[in-house]
Amino acid sequence: MDAVLGTAVLLGSGVTAGVLFAVALSVLPALFAMETGTYVYAHKLLGRNWDPTMPVVVLTSTLLAGALAVTADDGAARVLFGVAAVLLLGVSAVSHLCNVPINRRVKAVENPEELPADWEDPRPLWRRWHMLRTLLALLALVVNATAVTMI
Repeated sequence: MDAVLGTAVLLGSGVTAGVLFAVALSVLPALFAMETGTYVYAHKLLGRNWDPTMPVVVLTSTLLAGALAVTADDGAARVLFGVAAVLLLGVSAVSHLCNVPINRRVKAVENPEELPADWEDPRPLWRRWHMLRTLLALLALVVNATAVTMI
């Protein structure tokens, strides 16, 4: 059973790290290259399918790593799976507490061509939070991969 859960946690943490890495590598530079109105429009389009999918992937991976932290036979693997679960929980926390509120503000803009006078470009802040969660996801993948080799 640990082998099945290990495969599943690698798949989930790999997808998480891969998606966040791809956004950091390609999507973010493209968004920064856009005029603000175009960015708002693109941001709304890009977020439509990530929002319902990625929380499920991240939280499922977190639960799988947590389960392996309890059930794995090897003590070192249990510790590593616990660390990976905490790292993935960090990905979720940064997403929900930092990136999602920014996403909501951008989505609330009714007309991207007529931004409010007090509009502050959220891209730099969003990028900082995104880079943090990307780092956490990559670390979780490495830790999960290491732990899986022990079971």
